[in-house]
Amino acid sequence: MATWGLILETTVGSGEHKHTEAYVMAHVEGGREMALAELERRARAYTPEHPRSPKRRRLFRDGDGFLLVVDGAWQSHATRFSAAELLDDTARPAAAERVSDEPVAAEVLPAPTQELPPPPPSPSPTVERDEDGVPVKPAWLGRTDLP
Repeated sequence: MATWGLILETTVGSGEHKHTEAYVMAHVEGGREMALAELERRARAYTPEHPRSPKRRRLFRDGDGFLLVVDGAWQSHATRFSAAELLDDTARPAAAERVSDEPVAAEVLPAPTQELPPPPPSPSPTVERDEDGVPVKPAWLGRTDLP
């Protein structure tokens, strides 16, 4: 009996830190059609982190997988779902993690972690500020290294 991996590929991060990550959502033991049926169920139920305010959602079948395109207010976000036959695994999944012929409850995936830029350095406590917190004297005033 073949073991199929249900794989999710999505873009995480933002700006220059944006990259694609792949996650194995589950393993299915059985035939290709059974794996594709479970993959479609998961693709239809999946809610991506971005965009925050989706305007349109389209799910496409593509060979042994699906492509989810969600249009947001500013840009579109794509998530690819694929079923691939497992040929080798150095750490075989436990029997409880595998999907059988019985229906299973929807599995919530952990949200992909985003790399956030470090917080800006806190201003020196000796800087005089007005009631809005804006420095009274600009930081660049009096610098000799500026043209």
